[in-house]
Amino acid sequence: MQWWSPDLTQRRSLCSSPALLPCTSRASWPQGSSTASSGRGPPKLHSAFPSTPALISSVSDLFEFICAGPLMNKLGYTPEKVGERIDEWLECGLNLCRLFRLDELRLSIPQKARLYHYYIPVFLWCEDQIERHRSTFKDGEEIPPLVIGVSAPQGSGKTTLVFALDYLFRRTGKKSATLSIDDFYLTAEGQADLRRKNPGNALLEFRGNAGSHDLQFSVDTLTALSRLTKEGEKFKLPRYDKSAYGGRGDRADSSAWPEVEGPLDVILFEGWMLGFKPLPNEVVRAVDPQLEVVNKNLEAYFDSWDKFVDSWIIIKIRDPNCVYQWRLEAEVAMRADGKPGMSDEEVMDFVSRYLPAYNAYLPVLYSEGPRGMDRDRLLVVEVDDGRNPIAGS
Repeated sequence: MQWWSPDLTQRRSLCSSPALLPCTSRASWPQGSSTASSGRGPPKLHSAFPSTPALISSVSDLFEFICAGPLMNKLGYTPEKVGERIDEWLECGLNLCRLFRLDELRLSIPQKARLYHYYIPVFLWCEDQIERHRSTFKDGEEIPPLVIGVSAPQGSGKTTLVFALDYLFRRTGKKSATLSIDDFYLTAEGQADLRRKNPGNALLEFRGNAGSHDLQFSVDTLTALSRLTKEGEKFKLPRYDKSAYGGRGDRADSSAWPEVEGPLDVILFEGWMLGFKPLPNEVVRAVDPQLEVVNKNLEAYFDSWDKFVDSWIIIKIRDPNCVYQWRLEAEVAMRADGKPGMSDEEVMDFVSRYLPAYNAYLPVLYSEGPRGMDRDRLLVVEVDDGRNPIAGS
């Protein structure tokens, strides 16, 4: 096949070079990872990478595996296009193995799928989106960073995906910043005021639903980041401390906020309700009467968040009830690490405060997409109960 380089020996040598093996024995995360730059620790990966080994025999085998991925048709990645960019696939794979401390020569099938069927094709799509964005500006013009919105239910793997994308951007020489809608929660005082104004509404008793965010703060932050186009310009990324006030949370002190420096190429903005659109009152009332106030609050969110987003990644799930199981898994993993975690009953209570919004808004998000978005700038990735991408509809 003419599009496939015949020099497989060279690529096998590249994959087996000791200098390129992941540092599986190091206690710290790889230098240049987003841990320090974003102010977030590495995500919990207890269920992300099963450990049963399966030897990768050659790059040609890996090529066939890549081409069989469930996202390939959706992304328009033909075998010819994969062959043209195979070096990028290999480099990304090596980098992710370093990041997640995996041995790229003995990846299990689920590990290979997570990297080569999910993270890497999504990253290459993001790369193409950045190039398309930059092409709309003339030579000499200041180019604002591309804002990629990542909308996905809690526990579906968005944090790990964003972590991987951010790391790959940095490894390929791009300056990136990561933000979560969690970073814009009201302060502890603001949350208390929200509870007082909505007595008896379980959906607004704690942070999470529309109304529990400082929208002006988010606008100011996203505006400032979009103007970070010059060398040497710096900006501190806000962060939220969920452990403060006995778990009710508060905005972290600004001294703990990580700093990014321009010019930024891309901003990864993630959140469980990013892209949700307000619905007719009778629709939300039928789901849960308490949702009416949340629905009213949601009207201001487009101007505060969605209008900043240039490209969208939407992680689609089949059943919102999966969030229960995923959250339970996360809490069990935390307890196994010796950290305090919620009981099963507390998890049920926690997730129940989000489920009405999922049931009301996810069907519209999946069928119509976010308001004002360009279909050419939308990637929908459907995942199964194990958070693995599937071909979908």
